Amino acid sequence: MINKLRIISFVVVGLLTVSVPLFAHHGNASYDATKTVTVKGTVTDYVWRNPHVFVKLDAKDGGGNTVHWIVEAQNPVSMTQIGWSKDTFKPGDEVEIDAMPAQNGNPIGFLGNASPTAPRKRIVINGKQFQP
Repeated sequence: MINKLRIISFVVVGLLTVSVPLFAHHGNASYDATKTVTVKGTVTDYVWRNPHVFVKLDAKDGGGNTVHWIVEAQNPVSMTQIGWSKDTFKPGDEVEIDAMPAQNGNPIGFLGNASPTAPRKRIVINGKQFQP
């Protein structure tokens, strides 16, 4: 009986140890939740797959140079719940997306929580406000 309890305890501790990195992955500490950046540019790619959806776009900086931005969203299931689909963005679309900027200043943004009750970020596609 004691051996069985030891084995079960070992297995539980092992599973908990392996699962800790999974929780760390889903943090948003790399983004500044107190700020919003508006990224305005042309969609170059739209990645609709797990674990996250990405909108890649080319924008211009203050000097007129092209900057390759990546805007990260939640997983496809969560994004579907708020009206997105695999066809929401297409390469060539002109967009304006409000997102949380990366803490380190890299051209990466995050849309935040995809819960249907969470506040929405402003998204304009080809001059029209996105309304799911």
